[in-house]
Amino acid sequence: MQKIKKALINTCVFVKGKNTLIRKMLKLKEKEHPEWLAILPYIRWNIGLVFTKGDLSEVKRTLLELRISAPAKVGTVAPDDVWIRKGGTGLEPTKTAFLQALNIASKINRGQIDILQDVLLIKKGSKIGNSESTLLTMLNKKPFSYGLACDHVFEDGKVYSAKFLDMSTQTLMQKFANTVSIVASISLCLGIPTVAAVPHAILNSYKNLLAVVMETHYLFEQAREIKEMVDNPDLFVQAQPVQAKVEKAPEPEPEPEPEVVKEESGDDMGFSFFDAD
Repeated sequence: MQKIKKALINTCVFVKGKNTLIRKMLKLKEKEHPEWLAILPYIRWNIGLVFTKGDLSEVKRTLLELRISAPAKVGTVAPDDVWIRKGGTGLEPTKTAFLQALNIASKINRGQIDILQDVLLIKKGSKIGNSESTLLTMLNKKPFSYGLACDHVFEDGKVYSAKFLDMSTQTLMQKFANTVSIVASISLCLGIPTVAAVPHAILNSYKNLLAVVMETHYLFEQAREIKEMVDNPDLFVQAQPVQAKVEKAPEPEPEPEPEVVKEESGDDMGFSFFDAD
């Protein structure tokens, strides 16, 4: 608890006390702060309150990181499954009978006991027996951990589960957009105007007006340009973006053929009697 308070000292105030006293103080402040009564059902068991103005996700991450490993004590209820993985244990061969009593297949390899396959030693929710606790102690294993767990968040007079703090901003925006889309679809089908459906309703009405313009001589300003494009396709072609021409790479020039040097006859010994010189 001291480590947790030290980690939160700059951003949070951690308060822990008697649940009866906390509930009594909340009821005494009912007239001044009636929204505080929303947390009354959650003031039970071993609970504490963390007050902060910082990022709630960061606070939750800090609390979950400050957990301490704990051994398996006899008689306690296991919060998670405990597995013994196959492989070397470091135990002496004299402990083989102890493993056999727990129905754990093993063999002796190079002076130590090796477990042959993975074994579910303790099931979640079951009480820890003396044999299981002793084996985990011999293996120097601390399968459990304890610390603070974020249960609920109280913000702006409302209480919600702390699991929503794990959702990123991108996920929230995506869920919000999907919900708006569903609301707009229902609104359009039922003909009930809502903020989500108004843009779609206006667009659909505009399409209907365009259809009337195309089939009649009626015209309004917002449809003039489209009407002209339909009546004169050349304008529509000119309005299209001009695609950039792809220039072909110049073809490489053919390499010049090597000159063929004729061999002179050996009779003239390299000169001719008919040269002017």
